[in-house]
Amino acid sequence: MTDAQAPDLILHRGLFTTLDRANPTASAVAITGGKFTAVGRDEEIMPLAGRETRIVDLKGKRVLPGLIDNHLHIIRGGLNFNMELRWDGVRSLAVAMEMLKRQVAVTPPPQWVRVVGGFTEHQFAEKRLPTIEELNKVAPDTPVFLLHLYDRALLNGAALRAVGYTKDTPEPPGGSILRDANGNPTGLLLAKPNAGILYATLAKGPKLPFDYQVNSTRHFMRELNRLGVTGAIDAGGGFQNYPDDYAVIQKLSDEGQLTIRLAYNLFTQKPKGEKDDFLNWTKTSQYKHGTEYFRHNGAGEMLVFSAADFEDFRQPRPDMGSEMEGELEEVVRVLVQNRWPWRMHATYDETISRALDVFERVNQETPLEGLNWFFDHAETISDQSIDRIAALGGGIAVQHRMAYQGEYFVERYGPGAAEATPPVARMLEKGVKVSAGTDATRVASYNPWVSLAWLITGRTVGGLRITPQRNCLDRETALRMWTENVTWFSNEEGKKGRIEVGQFADLVVPDRDFFACAEDAIADTSALLTMVGGKVVWGAGDFASLDQNPVPPAMPDWSPVRSFGGYAGWGEPQQANLQLKAAQGCGCAHSCGVHGHDHATAWSAQLPISDLKGFWGALGCACWAV
Repeated sequence: MTDAQAPDLILHRGLFTTLDRANPTASAVAITGGKFTAVGRDEEIMPLAGRETRIVDLKGKRVLPGLIDNHLHIIRGGLNFNMELRWDGVRSLAVAMEMLKRQVAVTPPPQWVRVVGGFTEHQFAEKRLPTIEELNKVAPDTPVFLLHLYDRALLNGAALRAVGYTKDTPEPPGGSILRDANGNPTGLLLAKPNAGILYATLAKGPKLPFDYQVNSTRHFMRELNRLGVTGAIDAGGGFQNYPDDYAVIQKLSDEGQLTIRLAYNLFTQKPKGEKDDFLNWTKTSQYKHGTEYFRHNGAGEMLVFSAADFEDFRQPRPDMGSEMEGELEEVVRVLVQNRWPWRMHATYDETISRALDVFERVNQETPLEGLNWFFDHAETISDQSIDRIAALGGGIAVQHRMAYQGEYFVERYGPGAAEATPPVARMLEKGVKVSAGTDATRVASYNPWVSLAWLITGRTVGGLRITPQRNCLDRETALRMWTENVTWFSNEEGKKGRIEVGQFADLVVPDRDFFACAEDAIADTSALLTMVGGKVVWGAGDFASLDQNPVPPAMPDWSPVRSFGGYAGWGEPQQANLQLKAAQGCGCAHSCGVHGHDHATAWSAQLPISDLKGFWGALGCACWAV
């Protein structure tokens, strides 16, 4: 082979899981022009090298296709990432509050300290949220806004003053401001039944200047790259207006600085004005317009507000109004006539079945065939609805919201109802198009490995087993849900999702063998090497020197990202692993020899003993000592 024909890069001595059924394993790949040009054994690939070919020895590490999130609020999340203290993955409230205290100390007025979703109280050993009094003690003068899923927000006294909520503030529609005996707000906001009050209050906070938002988005993408994410479908979001709030991501695309392949959907922002939004957008925007890194993907996840059944399992299931079908049909007809696919938020089967009535009626006049439309979430979808979706050629995009809200679902509906919520294995068995994602950054963490762990183990992040083994997925199936399966949802089948000749050279080398590590180690995975289009966008450990994605320090200089990084506070400079701190602060005189200090998970595990906290416990552990 001449040097002109030689590949740009060869990776060898790896354990490649290609997901190509015709060539499932390999030890080496060649990459040219950002695509895989050869996949096979070392002895087949190494002779292809020319004088300019870069050679990377993977030292026997497992290699997977790059992970693709089917539902990520990456555009909105990027604008705010540098302002947010992330409690994602932190396992002790004591450690979380110490992080908060440190962030308060460096946050200048009039800025807020924000902890905006991605966690649940059940992940903490203490199994609770902080009290308002604890927030006020840590931050008497700095506004603190704490968003827990989409069920509540906690504001300290300074934040209440900043947003102007007083005794005279009227009760918001669809939400509740809790008050004391004198009628004064306590600092607790509840979503009843939707998150409007939480959105609106958060929107009152200071925003970053445009250049800082650019920097923030780059840091969010780098954090995703650190976790092996190479692609995502952006689902729009509340208070994310098109085209104004897309200027940052468009600038990064224009300048070739995107390190995540991104398809975006347009989310209406105007109740009762949804049809006008989509009439306008179908005239001014073109489906699929863009590049291989940033392209238009149709409508949703909000199509009409009258069909939005928010997933707060602490509240009763909301009933959609009688106007739902008429408003939804008007929008869907606009989309079908313009051949735009759509995604539709739907938590409950009651909503899904009514929406399907509309889709089937439209299909009788204008066939949906060829439109890659789908429902998001579908936690309580029925077999009948799955069959109806399959018959119409639609799909279902599931996310790991139950990993964060499973305890609340069980509390309201019982453990039996939670066993197939959502019924992922059943969806796959019936042959419907199905893929996986996170719905980050507010109702769940953006960490893809938490989602993979949930699909495989059926456990919440709090350790509760909600899905029996018969409804869980094997590791390869779960991985396909995060790779090749997602490509149908962005109409990119055959372009990415596998390590296969002709596909984009997007891959991840995780820090542990996904197929050999213990199940309880999956969620703690991160990447040693992440590549997008043959470019190294994250390198760590033995591969740190290969990193081609330098990002300036997080802006502003008080950004929590500078101190803590992202998931599980990985960037903490004085403590490489905050979970060690969590163990030290858990209140034990000593650790249990079997479970360490992770007693909460041990107690909630499904073990063949009658008294989980008893002296003998599992394997004679000493969790009784707490």
